[in-house]
Amino acid sequence: SVLIMVSMLSVCFLLASLALRAPLSSTAPCCRNKLLLISFDGFRWDYDQDVDTPNLDAMAQDGIKATYATPPFISITSPSHFTLITGKYVENHGVIHNMWFNTTTGEKKPYYMTQFVNEWWDNGSVPIWITAQRQGLKAGSLHFPGTAATYQGEKAHLSEVEPRFYDYSNETQWRENVDKVMDWFTVQHLDFVALYFGEPDSTGHKYGPDSPQRRNMVKQVDRTVGYIRSVVDQRSLTDHLNIIITADHGMSTVHRAPVVQEITLSKIPGFSFKDLQFHIVDYGPASLLLPKEGLLDKVYNALKNAHPKLHVYKKEEMPRRLHYSKNSRILPLFLYADPGYVINGLIPVQFNNGEHGFDNDAMDMKTIFRAVGPDFKKNLEVEPFETVHVYALMCHLLRIQPEPNDGSLEVTRNILQTKTNEESACSSISICFGVLTQVFIGLTAAAGFLVVVFVIITVHTVHKRRKSQHRSKKNGLDEKCPKTKQSRF
Repeated sequence: SVLIMVSMLSVCFLLASLALRAPLSSTAPCCRNKLLLISFDGFRWDYDQDVDTPNLDAMAQDGIKATYATPPFISITSPSHFTLITGKYVENHGVIHNMWFNTTTGEKKPYYMTQFVNEWWDNGSVPIWITAQRQGLKAGSLHFPGTAATYQGEKAHLSEVEPRFYDYSNETQWRENVDKVMDWFTVQHLDFVALYFGEPDSTGHKYGPDSPQRRNMVKQVDRTVGYIRSVVDQRSLTDHLNIIITADHGMSTVHRAPVVQEITLSKIPGFSFKDLQFHIVDYGPASLLLPKEGLLDKVYNALKNAHPKLHVYKKEEMPRRLHYSKNSRILPLFLYADPGYVINGLIPVQFNNGEHGFDNDAMDMKTIFRAVGPDFKKNLEVEPFETVHVYALMCHLLRIQPEPNDGSLEVTRNILQTKTNEESACSSISICFGVLTQVFIGLTAAAGFLVVVFVIITVHTVHKRRKSQHRSKKNGLDEKCPKTKQSRF
């Protein structure tokens, strides 16, 4: 029994130490608003300038509009979206391409199938929905690139991946997805959701960024923005939900022969695909090459200066501003073309009228940033910034500690509302409540400890007293009944 009591005493010590060492939360739920991140894939920064967009305009009046936002390089879907939700440049988060590939086997997987290659995404960085959940929040993701993966054994609390052959342009489906996300906020009580729409990217690719089809799709996007805000109001979320709308890249019109001299690698003197162990070409304006052993310089010299619109770099010589070299997945030679040009392999097999993946300094690659909600200022247009900084902003809005990242909250701090007296009071109350809770837990543990000590002392005292009484009785009996030797008969 004494051993059990000592064990209980040890447990109490442990509880007390844990209570006293537990971190204080500086923000209670009353000070945190919900957050919805929306991406409209391929929405170029100026798409609202040749189309009437009353809902996007109203959102700008009620909140924030950046002149434009600069995506990371390489300006394609998966790498750019993963930058949004990790706050890291592409070379640091490791999702370097839309396609998973294996240079040993030569295997490649297209965009959709790559969503399910777990190790492509789970390579050291975690998206914001995992960070939020680790700090006590509930998060979800619908169709956002990276949703299908598991990160260090964890997934979003609620998630949905689009079917393989999904119609990204179906407006009815868009509204159903919006309704689903609003249910996640109001019924499932999620704190954060990432929501992805695959347009106007698909339309921009097929018809080109200057086409009437693209303009019609932007009108659909605008109607959807209006629908989102109306449902937010109907669900009484207007004062409790921050909304960020952005995208992964812009779009550029593709130039073709005979108007221009196209880039076709097989026609370049001195270059041969036989000198390559592995390659990714015929994928817009960017290509990755792995020359066979000992042939790196030969391939490089053949391609360098081979076309006035083609840029050829050894991996270690990539411009630092692109942040696209310091990763083992990036192959030794990287090629990219100027806006309007794509890189063909053997023959031209790319027929898109619009493309992206160009230098992120090109204006055609710039995208949008809009924000509205209780934590944002109103009717403010701000200078351009890089989308790598959106992650730090989102962590601040959710009141969570960010993972190490390449962004900075200081870049976007000027778009945030200054604290009102009510918010300051709420924050103070939250801190005080947190402190009092910690003190209460500590005192409870200490009280439990004292109770156990009291019980141990009491039991020990009673045990000694009984033992003493038992001795006394035994001595008295011995005195009354002295031992005698029995006689034999």
